[in-house]
Amino acid sequence: MVTNTFLPHVGGVARSVQGFTAEFRRRGHRVVIVAPIFEGIPERETDVVRVPAVQNFNGSDFSVPVPVSGKVYSALKAFTPQVVHSHHPFLLGDTALRVAATRDIPVVFTHHTMYEKYTHYVPGDSPRLRRFVLDLVTGYCNLCDAVIAPSETVAEEIGRRGVKVPVEVIPTGVNREVFASGDGQAFRKRMGIPPDAFLVGHVGRLAPEKNLGFLAEAVIRFLLRNPRARFFLAGEGPMKKEIERTFAAKGLADRFHSRGVMDHPELASAYQGMDVFAFASRTETQGMVVTEAMAAGTPVVAVDASGVREVVRDGENGRLLPREDLEGFVSALAWVAGLSPEERRRLGEGIGRAADEFSMPRTAAKTLVLYESLIRGKPARKTIEPSPWTTARKLLEEEWKIVRNIAHAAGTAVLSMPKTEETRENGRPLPSSGS
Repeated sequence: MVTNTFLPHVGGVARSVQGFTAEFRRRGHRVVIVAPIFEGIPERETDVVRVPAVQNFNGSDFSVPVPVSGKVYSALKAFTPQVVHSHHPFLLGDTALRVAATRDIPVVFTHHTMYEKYTHYVPGDSPRLRRFVLDLVTGYCNLCDAVIAPSETVAEEIGRRGVKVPVEVIPTGVNREVFASGDGQAFRKRMGIPPDAFLVGHVGRLAPEKNLGFLAEAVIRFLLRNPRARFFLAGEGPMKKEIERTFAAKGLADRFHSRGVMDHPELASAYQGMDVFAFASRTETQGMVVTEAMAAGTPVVAVDASGVREVVRDGENGRLLPREDLEGFVSALAWVAGLSPEERRRLGEGIGRAADEFSMPRTAAKTLVLYESLIRGKPARKTIEPSPWTTARKLLEEEWKIVRNIAHAAGTAVLSMPKTEETRENGRPLPSSGS
């Protein structure tokens, strides 16, 4: 597993890597994770190779790894992987391709993120940069042997963008037993939330792309109309202070409860303590917190988006709003609050079916089937005996493909520039594409 984000970083990719790794190991497989150094990492980790990284890149909570291939190859000397699974197309994603090339093994890439929606973290964000990102990610997919899409929506989208290699739809699973074992009442007692309060909750990385401004405004309107309702927020990120100030400005500080990053089993208890989970992000490939909430038996109110529509079925296990509408979101929260015990029971049955469908054992089994098919279908090794030369040749071929992919993405981005955006250098126009 090669990833730019891993524990203790909080986010969907880190949780996905952790969840699949734990399930694979439970089934008897050995998994080695290559990931950046983060602040607060454990002193001892099993089969985790850490590489240096720039912390808190551009004011975000991300670390940007500095690939150190020698360290990775040294750590893998005593390990004979059968497949490399990449979780990012940049930085350590290139390392994944090189490791696979030198060992002549298949490489799989999970398209966790719609990367063009995160370019605001990079200095110089622009339409050209977003086009470059799209082309670079598509090119990276086509350098792999297979791509995993967390949802049907993502699979269809990357197909339209030009991904030619096989694409399998495999969401990140959730450990239902873990999230069903929480103690909601004990959690409420610790947080000072009355047992009879109607609790709206949200868990996640508190960043602008998660549409938290809309979510906060909708919850505030709901709380102002429902005196016994309260809001619980768990997570860290650049928007946390702003959200706290927004609730305080509306006179709701005493009905707003928050925590930082939560680990199991406390997180399971938090989900259990909620009456409804509220989610408004439009940038997810799969909203993992949505499936976690359902694994805890909690209904979800969400805005229709990729990765969410595959989980939330309107009226069956929660409410799915067709568009971003404040009053509609408030009404959906009120609908959950007004359910009778019998209606709540039927909703619980739908939640249980969704939790089973997205269980980690089921999704891990699908991933292992994909791995095995790629291993069996790998081309036979050439008759040339393994040597430093053959290894270098394979690496050189892979390096050329990586460079060609970057050059293609950069060239396409430049060619797509409108005439009015053409820059001048030293008072002269840049050469045309035919120069």
